[in-house]
Amino acid sequence: MDTAQIFRDFITNVTVQNQTNIETRFGAITKRLNSDFHDLTSDIENGIYVGSYGRDTAIQGISDLDLLFVLPDHLYQKYNRREGNVQSQLLQDVKASIAKTYSTSKVRGDGQVVVVEFTNDYIEVCPGFKESDGSFTYPDSNNGGKWKKTNPLPEAKTLKEFNEECNGNLIYLCRFTRAWKNKCGVKIGGLLIDTFAYNFFTENPGYKDCELQQFDLLVRDFFKYLSVVDTERRYWYAPGSNQHVYKKNSNFKSKAKKALKNVQEAIDKRENATVYEIWRRVFGKAFPYPQALKEASYNYSSTEEYIEQLYPPNISYRLRIDCQITQEGFRSELLRTIKFLKKNKKLVFFIDETDVPKPYKVLWKVKNEGKIAHDRMCLRGGIIDSNMTDERRKEDSNFEGPHYVECYIIKDGYCVARDRIDVPISNV
Repeated sequence: MDTAQIFRDFITNVTVQNQTNIETRFGAITKRLNSDFHDLTSDIENGIYVGSYGRDTAIQGISDLDLLFVLPDHLYQKYNRREGNVQSQLLQDVKASIAKTYSTSKVRGDGQVVVVEFTNDYIEVCPGFKESDGSFTYPDSNNGGKWKKTNPLPEAKTLKEFNEECNGNLIYLCRFTRAWKNKCGVKIGGLLIDTFAYNFFTENPGYKDCELQQFDLLVRDFFKYLSVVDTERRYWYAPGSNQHVYKKNSNFKSKAKKALKNVQEAIDKRENATVYEIWRRVFGKAFPYPQALKEASYNYSSTEEYIEQLYPPNISYRLRIDCQITQEGFRSELLRTIKFLKKNKKLVFFIDETDVPKPYKVLWKVKNEGKIAHDRMCLRGGIIDSNMTDERRKEDSNFEGPHYVECYIIKDGYCVARDRIDVPISNV
């Protein structure tokens, strides 16, 4: 594997491609709000890109975009003189303004922001008042309403400056980590990803000058770093602003341990054609796979489906699946407690743990791999529904070889949680 070229292509694949569309929408929203709140016609003034797009750490396929709109100072006193939940009233006024431009889109208030929903993504608009120290006061309509503060500009500035010091490697690592989050169902916020990446380079300055041919080692050591992070901590400090960044019941540590194992295997098999499949376990379809090698693999199927093609990823919840193994005359076992599975077993895959609030939809993917699956023309790989009650999926262990099952939770048109379990079936 040409490590430098592959990671060069990976960088291209995760780079946001639809900047023009994003900026057109941001401009339209900014222009409307300027017209209604500032009596201006500008589509630039008072609109600030924030979130991962504002920090330049977003990746292709980003579904949640963030816009901070700066309101005139006098409105703060105007709303405070009102009775009731003034924060909700402000959000409703911003919502009504945006709806004039996007009359056919769903525009709704959501606690602290106004959400404008499109087909494959949405924009969260946060109205705020700029303070003398550069921070912003914004409305929170929850629990009767209150004002909160945020300070995103120093975060973006600090990341940009440190990225230059790291020769671009900081932004690359932040983007790679988002690809891992989407592929492996890691519940972790974007600002926490960027904070961890910033801290990693701070503590490991030797990687600031890392060349492309060493990026596999960079990725390995970052996952090693995540796998030993002290998760007893409730929060970390965001670069630049020193705001608290909470982990919020994240599963990043266990997921990082699994990624570290896969990355080390990929490094050990660097010259093996199967190495691309190992990398894709970690980073998904965004990781390059030469077409000739892919089609020559026993695991290739032209009909395989990928959840990203059906539902945009917005991983914001945890999911853990398991499988109950049964056979007449034998005791029941759970797949995660054994090393290998024998043939002719009854398998029931189920959701062992999730924090996704109902209602939601559950989808599955069963993928058979290896020569036997290939010769039997039974690679499968389609996105399918549950076939039992309680969103469970019933299968059989018919033939030996490597197999895996993935589960996806779909809510409000997005894939909000996913997990994978390997099903290694032995010929013994």
